[in-house]
Formats: sequence, C-alpha cells, structure tokens
Amino acid sequence: MQGLKGIIIAAGVVGLVLLLAVGGFFLGKTTKGQNEVKATTEPPTLVAEAHPPDYWGEVKPVLDARCVVCHGCYDAPCQMNLSAHEGIVRGANKTVVYDPGRLLAIAPTRLFEDAHSTEQWRKMDFFPVLNEGKPVKTAQSEASVMARMLQLKRDNPQPKTSPLPASFDFSLDRKQFCATSDSVHRFTKEKPLWGMPYGLPNLANREFDTLMGWIEGGAPYREPSPTTGKNLEDITRWEHFLNGDGLKTQLMARYLYEHLFLAHIYFDEGNSRTFFRLVRSRTPPGEPLDTIGARRPYDDPKVKRVYYRITPLRTTILAKTHMPYAFNPARMARYTALFLEPDYAVTRLPSYKPEIAANPFDAFQDIPLDSRYRFLLDEARFTIMNFIKGPVCLGQVALGVINQRFWIVFVNPNNPEVAHGQQEVTRDHHKLKMPTVEASNTDPISTWLKYSKLEKKYFTQKLKYMREALRPEDITLDLVWDGDGSNDNAALTVFRHRDNATVVKGFVGDTPKTVVALGYPLLERIHYLLVAGYDIFGNIGHQLSSRLYMDFIRMDGEFNFLTLLPKDARRSEWDFWYRDTDEKMKAHLEQYMTLFDRETGIEYQTQQPKQELIGLLKKRLKPVLNTAYAIPATIDVQVAAALKKLSNIQGLTLSWLPQVAFLRIEDLNEGDYTLLHSNGLSNVSDLFFEKKRRLPKEDTLTVVRGFLGAYPNAFYQMKKSELPAFVNAIEGLRGEADYRALVARFGIDRRHPDFWAHSDQLIAAYREQAPIEAGLFDYNRLENR
Repeated sequence: MQGLKGIIIAAGVVGLVLLLAVGGFFLGKTTKGQNEVKATTEPPTLVAEAHPPDYWGEVKPVLDARCVVCHGCYDAPCQMNLSAHEGIVRGANKTVVYDPGRLLAIAPTRLFEDAHSTEQWRKMDFFPVLNEGKPVKTAQSEASVMARMLQLKRDNPQPKTSPLPASFDFSLDRKQFCATSDSVHRFTKEKPLWGMPYGLPNLANREFDTLMGWIEGGAPYREPSPTTGKNLEDITRWEHFLNGDGLKTQLMARYLYEHLFLAHIYFDEGNSRTFFRLVRSRTPPGEPLDTIGARRPYDDPKVKRVYYRITPLRTTILAKTHMPYAFNPARMARYTALFLEPDYAVTRLPSYKPEIAANPFDAFQDIPLDSRYRFLLDEARFTIMNFIKGPVCLGQVALGVINQRFWIVFVNPNNPEVAHGQQEVTRDHHKLKMPTVEASNTDPISTWLKYSKLEKKYFTQKLKYMREALRPEDITLDLVWDGDGSNDNAALTVFRHRDNATVVKGFVGDTPKTVVALGYPLLERIHYLLVAGYDIFGNIGHQLSSRLYMDFIRMDGEFNFLTLLPKDARRSEWDFWYRDTDEKMKAHLEQYMTLFDRETGIEYQTQQPKQELIGLLKKRLKPVLNTAYAIPATIDVQVAAALKKLSNIQGLTLSWLPQVAFLRIEDLNEGDYTLLHSNGLSNVSDLFFEKKRRLPKEDTLTVVRGFLGAYPNAFYQMKKSELPAFVNAIEGLRGEADYRALVARFGIDRRHPDFWAHSDQLIAAYREQAPIEAGLFDYNRLENR
C-alpha cells in the first residue's frame, strides 16, 4: 500500500505538458538547399486579396509539409490541430490533454466529435488563431496569432548554431505558452526566437507567402467534394451489411464498431490514400449523418436504435495515429462466416450500463468465443496497434508497462485444449471486470484493490484449470498459433521508444529479453482496458488503475510463454526479467510455480532452453514470418557487412544514441534504414524512476530496412563509402562530445539548411515503401544536441 501511495503522490505532481513546435513533410522531392532562408527585412510578396491561395491546392500542402507533424493530434501544442481546416478555425486551448496528475476528469475536446461549430468550441475555451474581428486586410494578419507567429520566425530566423541555444526548450514537460491575440505582442517581445516553425529552419519564401496570402485573404475555404463513384458504392454496400434489422446482425455490428472505431478504413486494394471512419449515428443509411458523440465507443448512445455509418476521414494522415484497415468482399465474407453463419441465438441486445458494456466477456457472451478470438487474430497487429497508436499515444505512464523490445505469439485456437480452456476461464464474467467499469473519475486506491483481487481470482482459476487439463504431452508447440499457414499476423515485434512504441509483423532483431503468448482473454482485455475503455481526459485514478492492471496482463502473457520451457528453467528466466522488484512480484511468481507445476512436453536438446525454444518457434512460424525489415540480400556486400557490424554493437556506447534514428545512404538504391536503440532495464514493473532501473551495459541496437517508428529523434545521412567511419564513430562513443562530433559529420539536425529537403525526401521514400501505411512523422522529439 505504501508503494501505491508513493506512486499516486509522484503522479500527482507529474504533468506531461506539450511542445509548442511545428515540423515538416512535403509531397514531392526537392533539390538540395532550396529551403534555406536568409535573414531579410524586406516584406514578403503577398498574393492579391482578390485571389488568395486555394486551401486544398496550395495552403494545405504547405501546412502538411511544415506544420502538421507537430500540430496534428491530442499532443499538439495548445491543442492547435492543423491537420484539418476545422482545427484551424477551432483555434487553441491552454488546457493540457496529457496530464497524469489531473484530479478530476475534463470534458473531451476531440475534433469532429465533441463540438461541431466555432461557437461551441469558444464555449469550451478555445480561442481563435485567425482573425475573427474586422474584415480588413491588415487586420487579418495583425489579429491572427497564426500569422504573427509565422512573421516572428521571418523576422528572427533560425540560429545557425548547433545545438540550438539553451533558450529553446524541447522537453515534453516544459511550460506551455499559448499566445492569444491579446498576448501575442508580449510573447513576440519575450520570445523572439520562438516563431513558427519552432526550433526548425524557416519556411521557404513561397511557403511563407502562400500561408500569409491565404490569411490576408480572409482564410477562405470550400468544402471537399462529396464521396462518389466506387467509394460511394462500397459505403452503401457496407452500411447495408452492418445495419440489418436482425438482433444477430446488430450485435455483430456493435462488436465490430467497438473494435474498429479508431480504424482508418479503405476500400481500394491498390495504392489509394482515401480513408474513412466507422461511426455511430442516430440516422440510418441514406439520410444525413448525425454522429453520436461519447467518451467511449460503448457509452450509452441514448437512442432507441444505433446505426453504423461510414464517413470520410477529414484529417491529415499521421504515422503516429494511422491504422489502416481494409473493407473488401473477402472481409465481408469473413465477417459473415464468423458472426452470422454460426448457429447461435441472440434474444436481446446487451445493456449499455457500464458494468455490462465495459466488460466484453459479458456484453458479447452470445457471440461464440471462437468467432471473437479469430476476429482479433485475423488482424492481430492492428489489434495491438490500437493500444500503441490509439488514445495512449504519449507518456511514460502509459507505455512504461512494456519492455523495450519483445516478441508476441498467440495461443492456438485450433488446439482443442486451448479452445476449451479459454471457454472455461472466461465463463465467470465477474472475475474479468476491469477498472474501466469505474468510468473517468476513479479513486486509485479502492479501484486498484478491488480489481487486483478479481484478477488474482481469475489467474488462480486459470492455473488450476491448466493443471487439471494439461498433461505434459499437451504442452507442445501446438499450443502456439501458426497463422493457419498463411497469416503473417502470427508473429509480431514491439519496440518501445521510451514514451512511444511501434508494432510490426515478424520476429525483428536478435532474440529479445521477453516473449509473450497472448490468447483471447488477454487480447480482449488489452483492447477494453487501454483502447475502448481508456479516457485520456480522465483523472489520475483512471489512468493509474489502467496502467497498474496492465501489469497483470503482461505477466499473464509471459507466464504463457514460460509454460513451454522446462519446469526448472522457468524461475530463473522470470527472475532475470524481474530483477530488483518488490515482494508482490515474487508472490505472483510463487503463485504460478505452486499452482502450475506441469513439465513441458517439448524435448529440449541443449542447456539453453530459451534460445532453443526461440529457434523452434521460428521454425514453426517460418511460412508466415514477415521479413520486410531484414537487411536486403541484394545490397552491396560491404554495406551489408557494415550494417551487420552496427547491429551487433551493444552496451555502454549505445547509451549516447537516441531511441529512433533514420539513416540514409544517399548513393544506394535501397538506402533507407532505421536504428532502434533499446534501453537495458532491470524490470518494467514500476511506474516511475526508470533511471534507477537502467542497465546501460545491456543496451542493444537493431538495424532495420526502411522506416520504423513515428517519432524520429535524429537523421543521419552519408555516402556508402562513409558508412564504415559512421559505424566506427558509434563504437567509439564515450560521451556527449563524441556524439556531437558524430552529428556534425553525419547528422541532419534542427538547424541544418537542408533539413526540410531531407524531410521531404524521407516522407516520399516512406510513401513509396508503404503506400497504404505511410503517414507524416512527428518531429516533437527531434533531439537538440
């Protein structure tokens, strides 16, 4: 209890306030140096007021290119979301969204959901960044915070020193400055170097002129063209499928919506960049959409009948939130086979009361468990990605629950013991209740005590069942799903980059410290705990109880993996994973070791069973292992050797590297790679004080092909002849001075004159590599060293 109180006190003084920064992305490639801006006192050439720049054709590409990568989500500085025109008109707000020390929940402020007019946003304390006063040309820029911040940068160009002066603060917990039209004059005097783009090179002349000309012209806007053609046909077909009158169809649609409400749906199997969202509506297909706004997808809609509609995604695609999901004929046939064809009866729809709706094992008990599990497995990466890219997209509290790099496998739905066991252990719905039942204002202590007791009862029941049902000959690799021989979602890798993370298909990198095996109860609870039921606008109790409960889920998955190891090897492996932990963690292990003492049926041949098991898993899953991130066998032999040497570097020297860095070898056809630095940690069972658990001697580096990660910390560029020197420089890192020398030679940093050109080229290459999945990178975490 004392430990929990300490956590709460610590969290109460922690505030994750946001950066005031703007980043960049451009659709096409640019020539070297064209974005360099020199100091000038000459006024910019403004477009004539009679013909201001067109928002869609001219303005939005510049906003996307230079602004949205820092102003595009909940973590946008001052909540100024520039990814849609509606966000610009909405303006800014001084309230910090990601605040783990919040004592009471706040009203949600989601674009397109929680208000639908400027007047409504003003009532929610959003203030304008465009002129809302006199319709005079000079007033448009003088009264516009957006224009004043752009002009401030123009008048005070980016310093050319590296690193940038200490007057720049790039920390995520810095004080937030949200200038209004009344205070912007004082801000420009006090912070002359803090114009936009903040801490990044100036806009090119034509980009500056485009934005200022649009603002001077009154920021005109025209609505996008309505959906037509094949997309409209697909929407009509899917809305008809999802809105049948039968209770079976209505229950299926509700289950699908609660799992797909964050998805970016696309219909075209080609390289289309047109995406849609699945939403709840008060109106049926064929009538104007009337979206039902709610904190959570399972909250009471307060209407007699909910309709599930498909609407265009109206914001810019960001890598940190983009989760594409295909709706096509094969998907519809799969849903039919899973949810409509099985012989089961639905006599009434589940209640929306929190104690029912927040517990999917209760709400959807009529749907066969096998159908629910196979739905989650079909797109397992998407299922996990919802936790990583969904509402918990910022903060050590949220992601400190997972290891720096680990692999995921899944228990086999085709195994009769697994199928029967999952049915048995989920039969008692009450034990599977999660803290999200308590909504957004939660007392952390009582909530934690209540739901930890329920979880322990569930875990005890599970272990007793396993001991009674599983003989040693049942504990084999057949317990692990093989993707049915064709689904590459069967093996996943998760990288945690301190306060953000990435999940990809395949076993990426060398053998990780931990592996987890997830089954239906774990997958479903992850989703309802940290996606469907998680409220970023909730109070400290809600956030803490969700984070603490996730410890149980992680350990449950780890125990599933340990079960495949020899009985005598399980304790030592667990002890290594949980070094320097408290007695409660040791008690959890003792419970597992006492209640489940069955030997594995796998016949091990070596004295290194974990390594041997990893090899057996690779062999079992080989037909479906995704290898897209492997170093290509076709590249230059010397380059391949240098990259392999780079990936083998371990230990203290890596502690000077950032978490995610993009490496470009400019004279190589397949020249884009990502360096992923994983911190060595004694355990991940504590919420805070990660520095005390750091083990730099266990740091590792993974080098992958292409782009992996939404928040790059650094850019490196070189010719292939320079790669060996780059590798040697990393091997020789002994301090900050060594790293600065490395950046000076190979880096494209914040003050580099080619920064924007380099950024444009990376995004263009990312889109070429992954046309459906690519999105804008986030530059809030770019280092200044």
